Amino acid sequence: MARGTYMTDVVIGCDIGTQSCKAVAIDAAGQVLARATAGYQVLHPHPGWAEQDAATWEQALDQVITSVAADVGPERVAALGIAGQIDGIVAVDAKDAALAPAIIWMDRRATAETTDLANRWGAAAMRRRTGLAIDASHGAPKIAWLARARRYAREAPPDAYLLPVSYLVARLTGSRVVDPAAASSSLLLDLGTGDWADDLLDDLGMTRASMALIRPAASVAGQIRVTVADRLGVRQGVPVMVGTGDEHAACLGAGVLDPGLVCDITGTAEPVAAVATTPEVDPTGLLETHPHAVPDRWLIENPGFVSGGSTRWLADAVLGVPERDLFQLAAAAPVGADGLVFVPALGGAVTPRWNDRARGTFHGLRLGHDRRHLARAVLEGCAFALRDVVDGLEAMGLTADGRIRVVGGGARDDLWVRIKSDVTGRPMERVTEPEVTAFGAALLAAAGVGWFRDAASAARATVVPMPHVELPDPGHHAQYMDAYDRYRRIYDALEPIDMGGAVSGTGHP
Repeated sequence: MARGTYMTDVVIGCDIGTQSCKAVAIDAAGQVLARATAGYQVLHPHPGWAEQDAATWEQALDQVITSVAADVGPERVAALGIAGQIDGIVAVDAKDAALAPAIIWMDRRATAETTDLANRWGAAAMRRRTGLAIDASHGAPKIAWLARARRYAREAPPDAYLLPVSYLVARLTGSRVVDPAAASSSLLLDLGTGDWADDLLDDLGMTRASMALIRPAASVAGQIRVTVADRLGVRQGVPVMVGTGDEHAACLGAGVLDPGLVCDITGTAEPVAAVATTPEVDPTGLLETHPHAVPDRWLIENPGFVSGGSTRWLADAVLGVPERDLFQLAAAAPVGADGLVFVPALGGAVTPRWNDRARGTFHGLRLGHDRRHLARAVLEGCAFALRDVVDGLEAMGLTADGRIRVVGGGARDDLWVRIKSDVTGRPMERVTEPEVTAFGAALLAAAGVGWFRDAASAARATVVPMPHVELPDPGHHAQYMDAYDRYRRIYDALEPIDMGGAVSGTGHP
């Protein structure tokens, strides 16, 4: 594809995750030509808080784009696509500079604001309108908390509140934009109109000027700023797409586009989603409803219990071993971990029911248990939570295909995939590209520059499932039926207990 004197035949997709930024460069056939990763930390200044310095996202983004562009040849870069963690909020000034640390998805400080929203608007009514649970993980309670903290400190209001992906696109281009999929995580998007709900904004003392403009994910947000292009070493005028949320990009990059197939995204959290053609709302409240990154499709999903975050916690904080060793330890323990059960609620629970007071639990510890059993129980507990969600999707008629397509870091471990298959009783399959979120972001860029008719066409042309499908072992599945029943009874027994209490949210940034 010739443009002037340049051959621009590569697009770059970036994934701003919880623990790292990843990038891939692909050609028009979907072949990955280069990849890069840069890590950063989550900060926990108070119990229940989770923050990140937005500047570290920019630094990591610079690093990975510079790396992959240098590998393929900077003059070849046709466009950039960005996907990012959802539910986070960045308060910015008029120049899109962050005024305080970003409050990210796992932060639980805004419990009082969540209760206030529920009292004013009604949880059921909000679910019907926005598709979401009124929960401290979402954007609106975080914005309310920031407003309260600002008044406490007698500070001027920010110029805008941006989601992580919108913040980075604004820093790259100067345009404040967000796609419906990412915007829906704010609890401020009206599913019926696909636009901001003015009365909800007004309730928080905001206007549309406080938020990004809603535009399709694969549309061009703007051209990369000259100073940014020079810093990254790419040519001037490179278009940057609006982008989308990380789990939406992951479903695109995994080829989960039509009803019937379940997508299991195993990262720090583990969102589990299926596609619907209408914005169905789960009457039980377990599942939430988001627009897909693909127009005219919806993701019915659970936003994710702490999954990879649980394995990292066990490896780092408890066992003191590299995370990869945890999986080797788990392989040495028997199915069912000799009766040891783990409830994966280290950041509160979103399954089998939403409860931000729930806490992670090991139940059934005996003197005969050791680190092998702890490791196995964590993997199995996360698989039990996966089954909670898959059963909910099945009840809504969204699992007709029968398969679960597992992607993300956890998809690389054969044991964990096998456990999930045995627990759910369903075939598990993987795709050839391991970094599906960055790949999905690259597909948005490829569609945005006209290589494909749209993002769905890009995914259908490039996503390749692995030939091997993990099938459930009938004997292990029978054992796990009993273990899963114990897991549910343990959760039911512990749920009424205030395990540590709610986060007070009395601190201030």
